[in-house]
Amino acid sequence: MSVRATTPAPTRSAPRRRPTPNGGRLGLLAVSVWTEIRSSFRTADFAVGAIAVPVLLYAMFGLPNASSVLDGGTRVGLAMLVSMSAYGVVSLAIFTFGDNLAKERGRGWTRTLGATPFPTWVHLVGKVANGVLLAVLIVAVMFALAATAGGVSLPPGSWLALGATMVAGLLIFSTLGFAIAFLARPRTAAVIANLIFLPLAFASGFFVPLGELPQVLRDVAQFLPTFHFGQLAYRVVMPDGDVEAWTGAATGATWVHLTWVLGSAVVLAGLALLAARREAVTRRG
Repeated sequence: MSVRATTPAPTRSAPRRRPTPNGGRLGLLAVSVWTEIRSSFRTADFAVGAIAVPVLLYAMFGLPNASSVLDGGTRVGLAMLVSMSAYGVVSLAIFTFGDNLAKERGRGWTRTLGATPFPTWVHLVGKVANGVLLAVLIVAVMFALAATAGGVSLPPGSWLALGATMVAGLLIFSTLGFAIAFLARPRTAAVIANLIFLPLAFASGFFVPLGELPQVLRDVAQFLPTFHFGQLAYRVVMPDGDVEAWTGAATGATWVHLTWVLGSAVVLAGLALLAARREAVTRRG
């Protein structure tokens, strides 16, 4: 009786998953954010302009009159804190997402990224995350200065609400920065950003209360999203009476201010998206 040897059937091993470079999309996003942060702090003029200027303006114009009190009990130091913080985050939004991105377009960096597998959205989200971090840094320094040297005292919830409002302002006005970046020529983006930002900040009452400005500027302010953002920010920590006394403008309904701010963000985001798509089509053609 013969016994026939049998060969065991080979077992199939499960296919090995290839390790994802840089930890996948989250890893790429982390690298993008870290790169943007390092780039921001390596540029001395940007760091000074974005962070130091609002703090210096508050120190020069807010602290000397910080102990004065409005009729409703609000300290002038608190009103100036809101004004200069709004100035800082709007400036950061316009120049971080406008001038810097336009420079990248001029150097051909965005075109190079478009020809690689690197997702464009990761690059843009990295810029937004970097802007949020810088906005938090600006707000933290401003709050510390106001609390220590300006005598401003608020409940913890009010500090958090005001800080969250400022970060939301950065995200909202980043749409204006993106619109400038994609609509303007790279060489003229910085000039256009200044021509847009400075009149916006001045006419919105960030530097001088609207009651001290000519009537024509007070009329124009009603159509500026930065003015309505300021109205929302003041209301977080100030009663309506003091907001009206400080800004020199009649307070309106909250939904009106929200409509102006969010509506302008939607329109500007649409313009930026159309301009970016047009550039992509032109590049492929």
